[in-house]
Parts: sequence; structure tokens; C-alpha cells
Amino acid sequence: MNIARAGAWSAIGTAARLGAALVTVKLVAWLAGPAGVGRLGQFMSLMSVLAVFAGGGINAGIVKYVAEYRDDPERLSRLLASALGYAIAASCAMGCVAWPFSRPLATWLLGDPGYDSLIRILAVALIGIALVNYVLAVINGFMDVRRLAFIQVAGSILSVALALCLAHAFGLYGALLALVLGQLFWLLVGLPAWWRSPYFSTRMLRVRFDATMTRRLAAFSIMSLTSALLPPLVNIAVRDHLAASLGWEQVGYWQAVTRVSDAYLLFITTAINVYYLPRLAATSDPDAIGQELRQAWRWLMPAVVAMALGIYLARDAITRLLFTGGFAAANDLYAPQLAGDVVKIAAFVMSYLMLAKAMTRLYVVSECVFATSYLALVYLCSARFGLIGAMYAFAINYLAYLAFNSIVVRRFLGGAAR
Repeated sequence: MNIARAGAWSAIGTAARLGAALVTVKLVAWLAGPAGVGRLGQFMSLMSVLAVFAGGGINAGIVKYVAEYRDDPERLSRLLASALGYAIAASCAMGCVAWPFSRPLATWLLGDPGYDSLIRILAVALIGIALVNYVLAVINGFMDVRRLAFIQVAGSILSVALALCLAHAFGLYGALLALVLGQLFWLLVGLPAWWRSPYFSTRMLRVRFDATMTRRLAAFSIMSLTSALLPPLVNIAVRDHLAASLGWEQVGYWQAVTRVSDAYLLFITTAINVYYLPRLAATSDPDAIGQELRQAWRWLMPAVVAMALGIYLARDAITRLLFTGGFAAANDLYAPQLAGDVVKIAAFVMSYLMLAKAMTRLYVVSECVFATSYLALVYLCSARFGLIGAMYAFAINYLAYLAFNSIVVRRFLGGAAR
């Protein structure tokens, strides 16, 4: 399967996920305005952090090693038995940690201790979220993009129906609750779809810790936890800083534009995850790796430029459609954010080489350095330019990240060729 076909199937699944996410944002914007959207971002960041910890951060490792071992049943069985045990243990541990801290978390992130029950529900649901991510990672590793798209579409439809019902019954609380319970609906769809696949085996449901496989997964756990945890944690810090200096209404405008950005980039990043991670992981020839990276640029960069330009031209209509007329001030923030998005994808294509080839130390250090530099740039630029300074910080930071990844790729391909 080539990138065009994989991209087409991933686009279908991504469109469904995007639609579900936008319905939730629209509901929250309607129910609670810009301040509510800002708090929605905080809760989604918390969900991202807890979900990554709950799964042990091994999803990328599962994708990589399933792609490598798919024709070796013995090693594949050892891998998946260890991965399932890893995910279950991590989710139970994370749920036990989150439960007793539900009230302070609700007070800190949502500004209302009354939301502590929502966080306790999330703590219980973490094991289901971990199982969903395990199933999707296995399917992704086999590059079964059609089955993956089906699960995403069906799960998203059920999630939207749940969000509409709960928001109608419980208002803002119900919309946030739907984000949690909707993940479990994905499990109801994903398990039967996986069981009916030609590569499913009951051995994939055994739990056994293999020392070698666990160590390999642990290396990916470190990388994945770093890349998955740093952005939401940094975004929480950015929101807190912007709220303290500019107010929650301004945070809502920033959150609105970044949500639009995340939404359309989901099409691109999903294609990279579905196609390039397993492809790069299974390829050792440097010439072939270089060809894959060049192909990615040929397909993905024109697409992201065209999408960014289209969103910029239609920004007013998009803002009114996805949010409300009260978000008009967000329109001034799109230009630097969209420019940063283009640079971000250019950098991401190359950064996946570090993930696929398990360059653990380099990957972790680079993620920490650029997360820190982004936060520092937000402080500096927002003090100088106001809210739009946060968008300038985003674009500047990814320019530096692109330069760094260009050096890494050139040195890897040059060293491998020798």
C-alpha cells in the first residue's frame, strides 16, 4: 500500500474523529463561551496526560515491532503479551494515583472542585482507554488502514451521539463526561473488528512479561511519554500564564485557533503515524529511508500548505461556524499559527526517523529542550506582543526544531551509507 491509498483511508477515519471533536468544541462554546473552551482545553490536556501514562507510552513501540515481527509469530507473540501486560499494569497504577487527587486537580485545572467526580470517572476509565490504544496500535502495526478507519468512524459516530445526549442532560459537565465515556465506546467497536481480522490470534490476549521485549518497549515508553506528555503539560503552563496575564477570555481565543490547527493537522499527522512509522521502522537501507522521507515531503507538504492557506482565507467563516460570533477576536491569530503549522509538519516528517530507529536519548533530550524553549518564547513574545505573541513563539520554536531535525537526518543517512 502506498502513501496515497493509506492517506485516503486515514483521511476518512481522521474526518470522523475531527467531526466528533468539533461537535464537542461547538457544544462547549455554545454552553460556556470562550472561558468554557479554555477550560475544555485544560481537561483535554489532562486526559492526554493520563491516557498516555495509562497505556505505558508504548503505542509507538507496538506499531514499530509489530511491523518488524509480523512474519515472525514467536517474537510477535512475546511482544504483544508483554505489551498487554505493560498497558494493564500502567493503567491500574495511573488510576490509583489520579483518584485521590481528583479534587485538587479539578480545582487547579477547571477552577471548580465540583468537577472532581469527573476526574474520578476518568481514573476508572483509564484501563479501557489503555486497551483501546493497544488494539489500535496492533492494527496500525499490521498497516490495516481500512479496519483502522472503520473503528474510527464507528467510534466517532457513537461518541457524537453520546456527547449530544449528555450535554443536553447535564450541560458543560455532560459534554466533558462524554469525552471520557466516548473512549470506551471505541473499545466496543474496536474489539470485534480486531477479532474478525485475518491476523488476530488468541495469543495476542495473553499477558506475560518477556524481559527482552519489555526492555524494548520501555525504550519506546520513554520516548512516547516524553513526546505525548510534554505538549499537554506545556500547554497547561501556557494557558495558566496567559490566563494570569491576559484573562481566561483571551485563553479561549488562543484555544480556539489552536483547536482549528490541531483539527486539520490531524489529517496529516495521522497519515504519518499510519504509514510512515511502520514503514521507517521496517526499513534498514539508508537509500530506501531517504526515498521514503522525500516521498513524504512530496505528498504532505503541498497538502499542508494548501490546507493552511484555505483555512486562512476562510478563517472568519470557520470561527463563526465552529464557535460563536463572540470569538471574532481570534481571527487575528491565524496567520502566525498557520505558518508555524507548515513548519511543524516539515519537522515532524523528519523527527519520526528518531522514533522509528529508537534514538531514545537524542529524542528525549530534543523534546525537552524544545518544549522548554517554546514556553520561554511564549513568556517573552506575549510580554512584547500580547496574545498573538504566543503564536509567534509557536512558529519560531518549530523553525528551530526543523533545523535540528535536518541535521539529525543528514548525519544518520550519511553515517548509515558509510
